[in-house]
Amino acid sequence: MKKALQVVQAFDRALIKEITVDDEQALRTKLKTAASTLNNRKDWLKPYERMAILKRAAQLLTSEQGRFAKLIAQEGGKPFTDATIEVTRAIDGLNDAAEELRHFAGKEIPMGLTPASDHRWAFTVKEPIGVVAAISAFNHPLNLIVHQVAPAIAVGCPVIIKPATTTPLCCLELIQLVRQAGLPEAWCQTFITEDNSLAEQLATDERIAFLSFIGSAKVGWSLRSKLSPGTRCALEHGGAAPVIVDRSADIQKTTQSLVKGGYYHAGQVCVSVQRILVHKDIISPFMDEFVKRVTSLRVGDPLFKETEVGPLILPRETERVMSWIDEAVAKGAKLFGGGRFSETTLLPAVLLNPPADAKVSQLEIFGPVTCVYEYEQLDEAIRIANSLPVAFQASVFSEDIEPALKAAECLEASTVLINDHTAFRTDWMPFAGLKQSGYGIGGIPWTMNDMSKEKMIVLKKN
Repeated sequence: MKKALQVVQAFDRALIKEITVDDEQALRTKLKTAASTLNNRKDWLKPYERMAILKRAAQLLTSEQGRFAKLIAQEGGKPFTDATIEVTRAIDGLNDAAEELRHFAGKEIPMGLTPASDHRWAFTVKEPIGVVAAISAFNHPLNLIVHQVAPAIAVGCPVIIKPATTTPLCCLELIQLVRQAGLPEAWCQTFITEDNSLAEQLATDERIAFLSFIGSAKVGWSLRSKLSPGTRCALEHGGAAPVIVDRSADIQKTTQSLVKGGYYHAGQVCVSVQRILVHKDIISPFMDEFVKRVTSLRVGDPLFKETEVGPLILPRETERVMSWIDEAVAKGAKLFGGGRFSETTLLPAVLLNPPADAKVSQLEIFGPVTCVYEYEQLDEAIRIANSLPVAFQASVFSEDIEPALKAAECLEASTVLINDHTAFRTDWMPFAGLKQSGYGIGGIPWTMNDMSKEKMIVLKKN
């Protein structure tokens, strides 16, 4: 008898659905199917067919936006309003992948630049890299799947997607829509498992040409070290996003932005605002306004439209975050707000000046907590911001162009945002972790490029 996985609501742990878990034999079958599909070149889908499938999938998802938003809120705990935005982004992502095919092409390589290259015409074409394995995370259970699957479909790669076991339903429902839109099942298969060794088998199988991994740095880097020779990969891990607030910053606008960037999805985002470095001249008015806004956030059931902060994905995560807060306070930090709303849900917290050796200063919190630190000189703030082995997105708030540009130049980040929070993202922009935060570049156009290979063709003229 096959094992079942119970999928529960993040907020109250109520059962949503039981689904069947795949075993090792299922994995072998899926890998064989994907490889056979790739090798049967005459049955490859044409670009216009792939484009049409993605656009039809976007239309189907649009017609079911409310159902998917509810499912995101249930299994993932994201507040319904934000979940609705996630569905909109997923729709846009499907359309973006389809439209990118209009520009997805090789290029002419100049010949005749030397006598040896004369009388030749050369150009490149883009082909699918091969079978893609995609391992996803819980925090954007629909849009992350789109970012991993839609590029593969667009390029023409068979893909096997393993969603997070806490949030598999959005993935399963989305893939059903894609099949309803006309994609043959062999081109996109799901793999459901709680067995980490089976997930590793998927990623490291010699038939996998590209691994897309979203999750912890420990697992991501371990998988990369075990990939089959020739397998490419893209890794998206966590961060501890720094923000520098210059003395010239507009406190009202800055605090409003940072509250959204720090407490969106209860801080369970790899680019959530975490470390806020505030100039000492404005620390008092900044804290007054920031704490007022944070403690006014509406906490509760993510299915309620007024909820702004929902649960953490698992009860054990609330225990971990609470213990990190307690440690910081014991070491001298001052706590504003915080506390427990329920078994799964924490009240938003602000820590003022936690020490450098506290976990909240060293590690990704992934909870509804931000840390505020005073600084005197901009160089000091930049040094602190760059001091961790993780780097993703960073921000600087300033009404003075000089410190803003200096911070933008010196901050170690793949993206520096000026007068905007670190959690800002569009789905067509490059998105990349540096240092331990990742490898490769995300964003639908960049992922499509990663999932392709460029072949050069040289024609010798008579």
